[in-house]
Amino acid sequence: MRIILTSSITTMNMQSLSNLLTIVIPSKNEGRILYDCIYNISKQSNISGTKIIIADVSDDEKSLWFLWKLQSDFKYSLNIEVVEGGFPSQGRLNGSKLVSTPYVLFLDADVFLTNPTILTECLQHDKDLITVPFTTDKPYRWVFRMFDLFQWVSTILGTPFAVGGFQLFKTEAYWNIGGYNPEELFAEDYSLSQKIKSKDFTVYKTKFVYTSSRRFKNKGVLWMFYIMIKSYLNRNNPEFFKKSHGYWD
Repeated sequence: MRIILTSSITTMNMQSLSNLLTIVIPSKNEGRILYDCIYNISKQSNISGTKIIIADVSDDEKSLWFLWKLQSDFKYSLNIEVVEGGFPSQGRLNGSKLVSTPYVLFLDADVFLTNPTILTECLQHDKDLITVPFTTDKPYRWVFRMFDLFQWVSTILGTPFAVGGFQLFKTEAYWNIGGYNPEELFAEDYSLSQKIKSKDFTVYKTKFVYTSSRRFKNKGVLWMFYIMIKSYLNRNNPEFFKKSHGYWD
């Protein structure tokens, strides 16, 4: 049993995360980014032995080498398993089927947990689904602050939006709402998270979860906001989420 001291929680006892949490990461040709993601996980408090399931479909030599290297470098600190992936919804579903812990964290390969106590802090909250705010590279940081506003409004309206980059579910609650649908190719994270009741959802405030700005660089900020609003308007249309809408082009 280890004592945790942070600025946001008082002294407490926390059992090893390996007994509480499994982390599922979908991946395709992430290369060094995936390695850095795992490195940051390895620095989390009480993380030793925690199971990390990487649902991977990499097909380039460099990414496959980094996948081998991280399994070698972190084999004494983390319990890493690689399974067959696919599109993010398929990869997350494949990984979630192997989860036997009370909580499952869906984490994207380009999300870095730079606060070493973020996982233990999040697990203090008795919620079915927890997410966090993100920070990114300049000049795109303001975009996530606008997203925070959209996220707040959507929660008030009863359709919580937890980005798939960080979704910490109670495993039982995750399966109660059906789990990830492998047929969904777009906004599958919103399609799933909106099924959680607002009272059972929270955004844990922290400044130390970084993600890449590549989405904004690739698709453009206006397109991202447009498709986010369109996803909300189609929240009750299952067929909408089964189309890629050009996201993977």
